[in-house]
Amino acid sequence: MTSLLTPPGTSSRISLWNARSPGIETDRHGLGVEAAARDVDEIVVGGGLTGLITALLLARAGRRVTVLDARSIGAVATGNSTAKLSVLQGAHLQQVAGRNTPGVTQAYVDANLAGQRWLLDFAAQHGVPVQRRAALSYAATSDGVATVEKEYETAVSAGLPATLLEDAGLPFVTHRAVRLADQAQFDPILVLAALASELRAAGGTIHEATTVLGVRAGQPVRVRTTRGEYRCERLVLATGTPILDRGLYFAKLSAERSYAASYRVPGGALPPDMYLSVDDPSRSIRTTPDAGPDAGSGELLLIGGNGHGVGRHPSPASLVDDLEQWTTTHWPGAERTHAWSAQDYATPHGVPFAGWLPRGRGRVFLATGYSKWGMTNAAQCAITLAGDLVGDLPDWAVRLRHRMTLPAAVATGIGMNAAVGKHYAVGWTKALTRRLPVEAPAEGTGVVGRVGLSPVAASTVDGATCRVSGVCPHLGAVLTWNDAEASWDCPAHGSRFSAAGRRLEGPATVGLARR
Repeated sequence: MTSLLTPPGTSSRISLWNARSPGIETDRHGLGVEAAARDVDEIVVGGGLTGLITALLLARAGRRVTVLDARSIGAVATGNSTAKLSVLQGAHLQQVAGRNTPGVTQAYVDANLAGQRWLLDFAAQHGVPVQRRAALSYAATSDGVATVEKEYETAVSAGLPATLLEDAGLPFVTHRAVRLADQAQFDPILVLAALASELRAAGGTIHEATTVLGVRAGQPVRVRTTRGEYRCERLVLATGTPILDRGLYFAKLSAERSYAASYRVPGGALPPDMYLSVDDPSRSIRTTPDAGPDAGSGELLLIGGNGHGVGRHPSPASLVDDLEQWTTTHWPGAERTHAWSAQDYATPHGVPFAGWLPRGRGRVFLATGYSKWGMTNAAQCAITLAGDLVGDLPDWAVRLRHRMTLPAAVATGIGMNAAVGKHYAVGWTKALTRRLPVEAPAEGTGVVGRVGLSPVAASTVDGATCRVSGVCPHLGAVLTWNDAEASWDCPAHGSRFSAAGRRLEGPATVGLARR
């Protein structure tokens, strides 16, 4: 199947970072060390930035640690991000300020500064290339000017040396921008590779292709996986969204999908900094060194945006196409090299959850809800989790943990769950009022219909037609077809599955049954 997320001349949808990965060494199953790796002090589930930093901090403290990942290191959020290490985060600071007390807003900024500082220090110590850039939040329309000005005021009140500009200096009209100097960008896979290397050198173990199926939070904690049982004193869930329903975090998060692509631009006239629009449609802009065989000392342009609720847009492919057209309009002749997508989770109050999981008996911990700012927030949440597990919790983490829930955050949460309820009702009504067509869907398309009393999802990809359950195994929402990625997506809580039913990500722990 040729998808809009498939670069010309290739057949895979893979991020630039993963495509040029140097290879990350992990531990094979079945080796003599495996028995010891199955009975440890802490198990960390999730091989992204949060998981590996947490595991490394624990290993540095002398703990025996094993990391489990259902896929491979960097396969999900971290390896598909735009990897901006910035404390200026679009219009996010004013959202945090509007839903929390001033003290919590300051603690959020302090936490992100700490996360940024930790990653910059780590990169310097391990020779990971980092490009220092200014970050700009700009208004693409006059309607966004007030948002830019509010972000500037919020940043300055939190002690950030932001400046207000009349223009962002981009090759199209902008209406004011707020700028924060001396931020950073990097290749996230290179960071993960360095983290994995130090973790293993410190005695930690990394097992990929190991899906967690269930947890018993006793003494020890027993973790049931597709590779057998693991045991630990304490368990950390660093899985984007928690894969355990204790605490009902799926109801406290909204899942969003967004898209990105890298381009070679003739003439090399590229923007010098990192940019993000504050109005819709969202546009993220940065560059990265070109590591291609004919690159020389040039750079690639990275464009991202067009986010939407997972499973809630009728044609994600149209959003990818729109992003492509926008890029080639403003950078004529731009040639796409890679295209990919990412999934992020947001909390009602704009601040990540990090700490112990309710009903986990003080033995299960989690981090989630980075609102698309996973570089600084992953690091600060890892520092928080390590502080919980070995002591020395930072002051900003204590302040974030004791935040009050303000009416604005409550209203946001109510709106999130009202939208979920709507998609349950609409999905089931549509599925039960139309029969699944007898004929196979056209190439690259999918449809949900009734077979007997059950919704069944049928799709055709690369000439093969598959029929799977049309109901998400997490909590029973009817799935929708993602025509950009050939996947079945859940509009309720963000679980995703391949056309053949294999689980890709989200709170579901199993795939779709064949029908």
